[in-house]
Amino acid sequence: MSNSRMTVREIARLAGVSVATVSRVSNGTGQVSEEMRRRVLEAIEKHGYRPDHLGRALAAGRHGALGLVFPGLSGPYFTELIQGFESEGVPSRASVHILCTHLRSDSDDQALEMGRRVDGMAVIGGTISDHALLRLAEIVPVVVVAGEGPGDIASVRAENVASTAALTRHLLVDHDLRDLVFVGNPEGSPDVSERWAGFRQAHHDLGIAPPNEPVATGLQQADGVLAAERLLAGHLPQPGAVVCANDETALGMLVGALGRGLRVPQDLVITGFDDVPTAALVTPALTTVRQPVRELAAEAARLILGAVGQPGSTPTGSLVLPTELVLRSSCGCPASPPTGGTRT
Repeated sequence: MSNSRMTVREIARLAGVSVATVSRVSNGTGQVSEEMRRRVLEAIEKHGYRPDHLGRALAAGRHGALGLVFPGLSGPYFTELIQGFESEGVPSRASVHILCTHLRSDSDDQALEMGRRVDGMAVIGGTISDHALLRLAEIVPVVVVAGEGPGDIASVRAENVASTAALTRHLLVDHDLRDLVFVGNPEGSPDVSERWAGFRQAHHDLGIAPPNEPVATGLQQADGVLAAERLLAGHLPQPGAVVCANDETALGMLVGALGRGLRVPQDLVITGFDDVPTAALVTPALTTVRQPVRELAAEAARLILGAVGQPGSTPTGSLVLPTELVLRSSCGCPASPPTGGTRT
């Protein structure tokens, strides 16, 4: 049975060796004579000593903590990311520290300061500058989530271009819709930028002229309501379909459209991206693209923990996780079966 009250100093006294020798034996590092190793192991076994995790971390110059840098915490997307990150961090006995920059002017400085207090960091793409990311990578292992970092900094992201192109092509071909509008702001968001590119690509592939620019808006549900006001106020031609950059915006657009007495999908088709839990619960259920949000963060945590466990190691490479087109009634399709959808 483990004795949490027994300390490394007491084990050293009982075994008649130095504290450093006990640490070398318990961590399996350094050279120790067989006689000293035997005495230390006997004392450890007899008294049920278990090395303290925090003590080991401090001795190794570590903090026993990982950092997450977000632009903000509103909406289910960031909740899923946190849960995915913690699913790897907690079993490894690492606490998770979260920094919400809210895209402030001192975001770079805040992230660099956190880097001095944790063992590794995951940063949402577009949250801090490339220059700050490179400086951060000199301090701790860094992984960019939902975006790509500069240089050799590792990244984990979902596939965005092909999946949005598949969704857009479905609306243009299978539903014979025209005058599609993309709602979302590509500036500052690698994910939204790629989805806008996929939207335009589908038009070009079919020889159809896409809109010159998106309806730039934020990614929260309230932003979708405001976008609906702009698009459906009556002074502009009503679009045939709205392809939203994420589900939160699409749900706000749905509220705005239904509030104006429009029928979805009969009068207006609305689609999203993410497949948050609410997407399947609203009426009509939301056609969207499912991305593995939890796995994005879990994979980032695994990369960081792997580097932390090997001093001098740095996470590298770009990992792209697959997404899945989910067809529901907001585009006029019957709901996909639980295992259905189009892999992209």
